[in-house]
Amino acid sequence: MKRRLTHFDREGNAVMVDVSAKDVTERTAVAGGTVIMQAATLKTILAKGIKKGDVLSVARLAGIMAAKRTHELIPLCHPLPLASITVDLEPDTKRRAIDITATVKVTGRTGVEMEALTAVSVAALTVYDMCKAIDRGMRLTDIRLTHKSGGKSGTFKAK
Repeated sequence: MKRRLTHFDREGNAVMVDVSAKDVTERTAVAGGTVIMQAATLKTILAKGIKKGDVLSVARLAGIMAAKRTHELIPLCHPLPLASITVDLEPDTKRRAIDITATVKVTGRTGVEMEALTAVSVAALTVYDMCKAIDRGMRLTDIRLTHKSGGKSGTFKAK
């Protein structure tokens, strides 16, 4: 079976996918990503020494807010009544990194992969923004979908 891109009609025009015939199911998506930085930067974050504020708390809030606004940021995404959004930031001093995980849930006709990915991306960008004055070499890496469940396509788990 040949799969086709869903956001284009037969003439190649961009369209929002019609989800009206889909079943309403509980759908969950989990995304992850990492911000790698200098050891001194991570130490300053953990000591709450960044002048702009508590980096981990602000990045968590930014990720949650971003997930709620995904339909305003990504063309053709549906506005969704999200049931739950969690954004976790886990520092790892050995790797000089902050690992970010976002979990988004909805009961609806379409999935929340884009919301989870947007939450991780904006949380990572917020870490960068708040710390760029002391470390412009930070890297945002490995932003990806790690798990998805619900809907017709079933469960996906990254390897």
